[in-house]
Amino acid sequence: MATAHADDFDAATEALLRTEDLTKQFGDFVAVDGVNLEVREGEFRSVIGPNGAGKTTLFNCITGALRPTSGAVRFRGEDVTRMAPHERVRRGMGRSFQISTVFGGLSVRENVRLSAQSVAEGEGRLPIQRKLFTPTGRFEEVESRTDEVLAQIGLADRADEYARNLAHGDRRRLELGLVLATDPDLVLLDEPTAGMGSEETHRTIALIEEVLADRTMLLIEHDIDLVMNVSDRVTVLNRGQILATGTPEAVADDDEVQQAYLGGVRE
Repeated sequence: MATAHADDFDAATEALLRTEDLTKQFGDFVAVDGVNLEVREGEFRSVIGPNGAGKTTLFNCITGALRPTSGAVRFRGEDVTRMAPHERVRRGMGRSFQISTVFGGLSVRENVRLSAQSVAEGEGRLPIQRKLFTPTGRFEEVESRTDEVLAQIGLADRADEYARNLAHGDRRRLELGLVLATDPDLVLLDEPTAGMGSEETHRTIALIEEVLADRTMLLIEHDIDLVMNVSDRVTVLNRGQILATGTPEAVADDDEVQQAYLGGVRE
């Protein structure tokens, strides 16, 4: 019955994202252990696993928040293993976090504008420090992109409110907007529905599917039913290693996955 142990990636299709024997150790503890992950362009991939399986550490290594101990990360075939996070954003990676990363003391509009401005070309390829502190009047495309994103995430009518005053669900929508504002090709979402009730969760996922429908997505999510409904493929991590990768149906029917995660304690 265990049919999902090999990544069924089509070798004839170039991977947008590829990790090669990616490993991250903290002292003697191996959080990510030789992970080989390939994600097709346009795919909606979910990553699941028990607490401590290494999911967020894997995301941190992919996006540059952590330097892997060994192995490589390739994006569109380019080795980005040693690139800083902002350089990966410039190449088309966008990422949300489990913990809120919005600037509470800024307005909703200012949050989105800063995110859009961080990748704007402006007059030539300006250093990121100049982009962030150059008057936004010089960046008409930034203002246009900001308005577009605010409308897409449904917060245009709250654009001038302080981000700290948003309810939890709206703050999560804003975080999605910060990712969207960078116009990423690959979006990594780390538990975007954490702390939400059932109705709010489904609204958020519907929003993700609507505004990111043309993007490649890598999702960490604790709601297994949701994962099985929205994913093209699912990768299961256990103790830092890939236990299985396959369609939701194949993964759900895998004996070892059921023992390690689906039939055990969920996150």
